[in-house]
Amino acid sequence: MCNKGVHFIVDFCRKKALLPQNFGRFTMQRRILIVDDHDDLSSALTEVFSKTGYLVKTTESRDEAVRLDGINDYDIVISDLDGDTAFPKNDEDQSIESCLPEPKGEILNRSHVKAFKVCATNFRREEFDEDELKNLFETVLNYKAQFVDEANTVKQLHEMIEFEFPSAISLMNSILDYLMKRVEKVGVINTENSNLFIALDEAFVNAVKHGNKFDANKIVRVTAEVSSKEARFTIEDEGDGFDVASIPDPRNPENLFKTSGRGVLIIHNVMDEVTYNERGNRLTMIKRKISEDVISH
Repeated sequence: MCNKGVHFIVDFCRKKALLPQNFGRFTMQRRILIVDDHDDLSSALTEVFSKTGYLVKTTESRDEAVRLDGINDYDIVISDLDGDTAFPKNDEDQSIESCLPEPKGEILNRSHVKAFKVCATNFRREEFDEDELKNLFETVLNYKAQFVDEANTVKQLHEMIEFEFPSAISLMNSILDYLMKRVEKVGVINTENSNLFIALDEAFVNAVKHGNKFDANKIVRVTAEVSSKEARFTIEDEGDGFDVASIPDPRNPENLFKTSGRGVLIIHNVMDEVTYNERGNRLTMIKRKISEDVISH
């Protein structure tokens, strides 16, 4: 199951090691759609999910997925696509493909793009089970993390990673761990010498806790654009937003014992660029690669 410089290294005799302890105990039968143009991740996840009682549908292309009847009826849509075929051919297609990868800004060379997305916006239907959602995300990301990039492809890689899910704080560690692995793999940071995880942790918690107020009927969107030069993160919630200027400055002695504002300060100190949209519910953070010259000094 090797294709285009990507090799799957899962030992199928030890698959259970990749599964969360509680995986498979859930009784509600949910529907999962996997869109994978190489059949790497698709084969592994189909076997695992089917054995635990989920209904799994797979397609080999974005176009095939779009043509499915009831694409919005799937509880989770997992996309793992490469190159030009990862994104819609025109803007008109995006409205019906909301759970499939979407381009963020201009990408000069789409042939080097890898798009990975886990969309669970429909998971909130009927009874919401956060433990089940957490286990599903952990399983997907554990398997996805087993892929190895060839050294000669990493420098040209432009990776688009997206997660959309109901407000669930328990998903934070698996999502942020995966993002940290990808950012380090491409060479933007060395995780041992970086506080990037702390900044992303603050932004994630703010979206779930303060933005959506733990409301599972509201969605959190986490995106990452990773290249050899920088990593751009966007975290968006469906809350009312806030005025960043109104946050008390924790460096002011008068605010010494106030907890509000410390997370925003951490984010600004760790990231190279931080911006909020006008409403205050979407945060964009950029971490640039430190040049070798700076590191050596």
